[in-house]
Amino acid sequence: MFGVSSFFVFAESISYNTTQQEIESLNQEIATRKDKIKQLEETIDTYKKTIAQKQTEGISLKNQISILDNQISQVETNINLTKEKIKETELEIEALTLSINEKTSIMEKQKKIVGKMVQHIHAEDQKDYLEIMLTYNNFADFYNELKQLENIYVDLGRSVKILRETKEDLDKKRTQVDGKRQVYQKLKIDLEDKKDQLNERVNFKEKLLTDTKLSERKYYTLLSSLKQQYQVIEGEVRTFEERVRKKLEAEDKIKASGNVLMSWPVPSHVINATFHDPDYPFRRVFEHSGIDIKAAQGTPVRAAAAGYIGRARRCSSASCYSYILIIHTGNLSTVYGHLSNVVVVDDAFVNRGDIIGYSGGTPGTVGAGPFVTGPHLHFEVRANGIPVDPLPYLVQ
Repeated sequence: MFGVSSFFVFAESISYNTTQQEIESLNQEIATRKDKIKQLEETIDTYKKTIAQKQTEGISLKNQISILDNQISQVETNINLTKEKIKETELEIEALTLSINEKTSIMEKQKKIVGKMVQHIHAEDQKDYLEIMLTYNNFADFYNELKQLENIYVDLGRSVKILRETKEDLDKKRTQVDGKRQVYQKLKIDLEDKKDQLNERVNFKEKLLTDTKLSERKYYTLLSSLKQQYQVIEGEVRTFEERVRKKLEAEDKIKASGNVLMSWPVPSHVINATFHDPDYPFRRVFEHSGIDIKAAQGTPVRAAAAGYIGRARRCSSASCYSYILIIHTGNLSTVYGHLSNVVVVDDAFVNRGDIIGYSGGTPGTVGAGPFVTGPHLHFEVRANGIPVDPLPYLVQ
């Protein structure tokens, strides 16, 4: 009779020989991917440093084109980096799956062995010592049988322990696979976002080249025009907020203090440009006063919080900037820009979550305005009339 654990080792070695080479091959490929990822990350850092240096240099069309070229190259490299991370994750999932299959096979073999040993022990327990002694010719044979039975008990204990440890390792690997799959899905979404960023940068560069025709003079004229349009819009927002807020406070419709709970105005939580984003294309003209949230053309836009419409600006041309200003309690206000359609009117009250309009931002479409590189919602939070980072206010 052989011990259970010795058979387990034999079964495990068979499984090892059939799968371990494949797992090792996958691990080698994963290591290669990690090296590529490291190289791409170093390349991205180089582009970031170059962009930062160019942004400190004087304003010129040549310099702006150089910044855009480096930004485009950075995003392209970032796309390749994300693809490598996706492939790495796929390989890790494949390696873990092979390991899981191997562990599952070992567990099934081990369960059968444990079952047979339990049956054997149960059968031996049905005999009394006198019956056992009468079946042997001498005491030495009887003693050897007892020692074998004792070894079976020892092997059974070891086997159950190995079975438990194998199951724990199996559960751990399954948890790892679930985690890797979540990472995989996030990377796929991230890849599509980076492709959108690339298209926006390329489109902006092409539009800049078309508008300026590589003329520095035309570039300065363009910057001057954009700056003037921004100042007009900013002045209008401030004027309407101050005027409407005074009116609402006089009518006791809003309070100067109080908590304001804000939700995301569109389903997406993907941010294409942050508050005061250093890579914002128009940063040479003005600081980015809000966040740009990814939103396809025509996405419903909802009020982030309850309040009164301070300004609902409608447009009939692409050069016109369509936006909505909402006045809230607590000296807060929100602005929703690049709208393709506005469905509220001035002075109307809206609840949190009410649809107030539809997003736009696609260059050349009605309401997109001059400060746009692709479809999105420009969202601002203002405290006492001054733009602040919206992210701390968006709780849901």
